[in-house]
Amino acid sequence: MHEDELKEMLQDLIWLNAVIAIELLQITENTSAILRKAAPPETCLVEHNALREVALGIAERYRPGTPLAQHLRGHQ
Repeated sequence: MHEDELKEMLQDLIWLNAVIAIELLQITENTSAILRKAAPPETCLVEHNALREVALGIAERYRPGTPLAQHLRGHQ
């Protein structure tokens, strides 16, 4: 495998892991809301949004211009 191919593969994996992290946060919130029959605590929502932004920043660093930011902001 050439160095460029390896770099591309690692960028893809980093981006994909950031997407998975963002979606996992959403699943956690949805599950919490279902079990509580109410929204998750505000502190969790604030912290989750901060974590989403970090994951989005990582994803955008390696794959800028994808619809991920638009999708993420649609969750909120």
